Amino acid sequence: MTSLKATDVALEGFRVTRENPRTFLLWCGFSLFVSIIGAAITIALGDEARQAIEVIGDRQAPDLGVLLKAFEELSPLLIMGLVVQCVTVAAVFRIVLRHADHGFGYLKFGADELRLIALTLIYIVLVMLVVTAITFMAGVVALIASVGGPQFAVLAGLGAEIFFLGLLLFIAVRLSLAPAITFAEKRIAVFDSWKLTHGMAWQLGFAYALSLIYMFIIALLTLSIFSALVAVFNGGDLAASGRAMNPDQSSFAAYFTPLTIISLLVSAPLSALWYAVIAAPAAIAYRELHGPVVDEGTLGA
Repeated sequence: MTSLKATDVALEGFRVTRENPRTFLLWCGFSLFVSIIGAAITIALGDEARQAIEVIGDRQAPDLGVLLKAFEELSPLLIMGLVVQCVTVAAVFRIVLRHADHGFGYLKFGADELRLIALTLIYIVLVMLVVTAITFMAGVVALIASVGGPQFAVLAGLGAEIFFLGLLLFIAVRLSLAPAITFAEKRIAVFDSWKLTHGMAWQLGFAYALSLIYMFIIALLTLSIFSALVAVFNGGDLAASGRAMNPDQSSFAAYFTPLTIISLLVSAPLSALWYAVIAAPAAIAYRELHGPVVDEGTLGA
């Protein structure tokens, strides 16, 4: 059985950015451009979009009709976000799996990206169905356990939710190579990852956890330094960095202040690094478990 070294898989995204600095700069520029366009769209959509963002971010589950209305209001941003995500993830896959197919910073929009978009939409539907099923089954467990009393029912329901959440994470890890397979083999591979990751769930899960921990540390240090510098240059105003990262979106003039622009410049490399960190581990894991896939379209590159 092929083995994976979790630390190597976890660090693949960082390796990609370190060994391809010019490409990483292009990704940073792309992230900055996307942030500006996203802000412009939000401002142009007006108060309805800002209210919709608040509805979706509300911890208390809103009415289904209100939630659907919020998604409808934000549909331009959601569509753009889906496209940008798949374009950026495909660029990371391309640099790992088809290094000769560089183009403009490995950023393209074509059949590869469309297949990733289709796969993402399929998984969104599947996740909604699975979460609904898990919620239902946890409720059934709690209902059966209620025979033993209300406290026992609460504990049983909580235990069932924890169990099913763990099961959901396990399934997510086993299916995590689906985007890489879809990209590498040029077909929508919804469940092929399950067979490929047989016996590798713990190694992959540990690798993904490590990559997220490393990314969290880098982001925390970067934002802490940024916040400290902003406070110093604003006379000790500790709230200044908060205003920079959550600017007024009521108008273009209110949003695009010097402080906000600096915040966007700081956030762009973090966003570019984030995509590399979440996408590269799956690409290298696929290559190690499956072996390289020869792309005839790039043989002469």
